[in-house]
Amino acid sequence: MLKIQNIMTVALGLCTLSSGMVFSAEKTKAKKKRPNIILCMADDLGWGDPAYNGNKIIKTPNLDAMANNGIRFDRFYSSSPVCSPTRGSCITGRHPYRYGIFGANVGHMKDQEITLAEILKDQGYVTGHFGKWHLGTLTTTEKDANRGGEKGKEHFSPPQLNGFDVCFSTESKVPTYDPMITPIGWGKNTQADKPSGTYYWNEKGEKVTDNLEGDDSRIIMDRAIPFIENAVENDEPFFTIIWFHAPHLPVLAGEKHRSMYEGYTNEEKNYYGCITALDDQMGRLRAKLKELGIEDETMLWFTSDNGPEGAKLTTNRPGSAGPFKGRKRSLHEGGVRVPGILVWPQEVKKSVVTDIPCSTLDYFPTILDALGYQIKGKPSPIDGHSLLPLIHGKMKARNLPIGFESKKQIAMNDDRYKLYSSDMGQTFELYDMVNDKEEQHDIASSKPEIVKELAKKLAAWRESCQHSLNGADY
Repeated sequence: MLKIQNIMTVALGLCTLSSGMVFSAEKTKAKKKRPNIILCMADDLGWGDPAYNGNKIIKTPNLDAMANNGIRFDRFYSSSPVCSPTRGSCITGRHPYRYGIFGANVGHMKDQEITLAEILKDQGYVTGHFGKWHLGTLTTTEKDANRGGEKGKEHFSPPQLNGFDVCFSTESKVPTYDPMITPIGWGKNTQADKPSGTYYWNEKGEKVTDNLEGDDSRIIMDRAIPFIENAVENDEPFFTIIWFHAPHLPVLAGEKHRSMYEGYTNEEKNYYGCITALDDQMGRLRAKLKELGIEDETMLWFTSDNGPEGAKLTTNRPGSAGPFKGRKRSLHEGGVRVPGILVWPQEVKKSVVTDIPCSTLDYFPTILDALGYQIKGKPSPIDGHSLLPLIHGKMKARNLPIGFESKKQIAMNDDRYKLYSSDMGQTFELYDMVNDKEEQHDIASSKPEIVKELAKKLAAWRESCQHSLNGADY
């Protein structure tokens, strides 16, 4: 059941959440099997890192195949330029400034928030989380990661308290190879290898200690695939989150993948290699879906939580934001425009490339829409937009701006223009995202009416978020 007291009027086909949202489970005429749903996400992968987006160095054949076989979103946005807030948006459809997850290691997923896992579990799905969580601490009994333990107990909110049946989760980052060991040379570790201090935990709140050597992306997939196999064996639809740590610092790759990039610096070998290792696991996942005979009815999404690490491109920070300005922590395009792919053969029968603005906020309403659930009321605002019309080739524009806030930056993107401020709205920049996607020409002075219009919408959206943060939605 959902974690807050919901009124389930099954006989009427309605699910009324205590927050006031009403979901209608209307059966369609065609009795299609309910789709399985997998949300995959890399950590700090730049828009320009996959080969399909023009990278000439990094080998990503499996992501390339997905982009060529499904929908490639060329203007896909993480809801934040940093990790935790984007993850919250994926499972709630709401901007994290509504519930206090302003950045990494800030806040936690609140009991009153309704997650995709809770809704889908209540509708007969088996649910699993694998990899990085970063939406609350995972233990109150011992020091773990950044906040885990007695001092961080107010932020205790592990996946299993948010609708997930099966978990193999870390609170935050781990090295991308041998994840339980931080090697010499990383951070303050100058003397010898030492424990990373961040552990994997299961749904019972137990620390996992086996099969933790080698490539971390493979270690995560080693847990996700048996979960999928069990669901298929039990004839249960499944909802699975697979949130990789790669290529977040500490970035490491095994010799197999490092050797594919001879001639590059040590940092580059590790970065490029760990992305190719992640790509291998995406290929492994797709092969397993095909082997199990469920490839057609499975929605497989892939994205990144934000742009690449570092204020600028260096050999120590080799990630690529492609042609875009800014990187991680910036609300310029390079910080929030990320790879976006959907493969769903049952509904997407030929490759599609779209530049309609889409977001991690859109997962929630899109998935509910695909299941035949319609949000009847929005006293708890949903910031996302259902992409089902786009999936069916019937969406020509978004017609709903996307709001952003991170520290002192605010921004709003509509179908054509982007309003940006680095000083909380004291001054604004305006960019034409159709003709100037690199944000090279600030046209605010020549388009004051558009600045005024978008600024008004941005202010209204921020006010709405503040009401939510004050508890009005609950």
